[in-house]
Amino acid sequence: MTHDAPIPLAPDGPAPDVPPLWGRVQVSADQHDAAEALGSDLLEQAHDCVANLGDFHLALSGGSTPFPFYQSLMTDPMYRRLPWDRTHLWIVDERRVPFDHPKSNWRQIHEIIVDHSGIPPAQAHPIEVMEQDAAARYERALRRAFDRRAATEQRLDFVLLGMGDNGHTASLFPETAALRERKLLVCDCDGPTVTPPPRVTMTYPLLNAARFVAVLALGIEKAPMIHRVATGSDNYLALPIKNIRPAGTLVWYLDRASAAPPHG
Repeated sequence: MTHDAPIPLAPDGPAPDVPPLWGRVQVSADQHDAAEALGSDLLEQAHDCVANLGDFHLALSGGSTPFPFYQSLMTDPMYRRLPWDRTHLWIVDERRVPFDHPKSNWRQIHEIIVDHSGIPPAQAHPIEVMEQDAAARYERALRRAFDRRAATEQRLDFVLLGMGDNGHTASLFPETAALRERKLLVCDCDGPTVTPPPRVTMTYPLLNAARFVAVLALGIEKAPMIHRVATGSDNYLALPIKNIRPAGTLVWYLDRASAAPPHG
């Protein structure tokens, strides 16, 4: 296990503990610093991919944790260099609700990023969740976009994931059939452990093929699950995030609160 990222010192204390997670673990002083670390890596990856491959395939997740970061991508001057005109924007997962529904991940991402980034409309890719074959449609869209690249580079370049309190990531929920999918890039996910409504989600084969996977888990409420994922014996069927093992780089972006060891 590697922990080779610099661990920033908080102004009022020593370096925080580093949970023994796989991949690279970036523990920052607070949520703002964690977002800056994530943004710096995103910028680097975007420019590297555009320079070497001609475009950049970015997949974003919903949920409450990343949306302040998405706002900063549009407002912080340091991100003005993001090459949106050469970016394909994908969504990791989506609830089966209309785009104007309050629970639609794409609605929020569209309002924050698509409406203000200047990304060409043809390069912003929602999941058509109200179609019965939404997963198959999204897989076809991914494959068509990847076909413009050499065979060895047909993958997502940067994926931003979160982690739920039950260890789920994307819409890969515990003990669901989606966890056993090994061929499809996108599939449906539903069942007793899925927070309604039913979902459409990227699968392990697509996520684990990515060039760079970022897991953003912030705040004290994430600390118990971070500790369980890092030290417990549960397998990925119980804690789906444990099967995020990309061929490329994996970085966990934590703050002091989420990285804190349990007490008592």
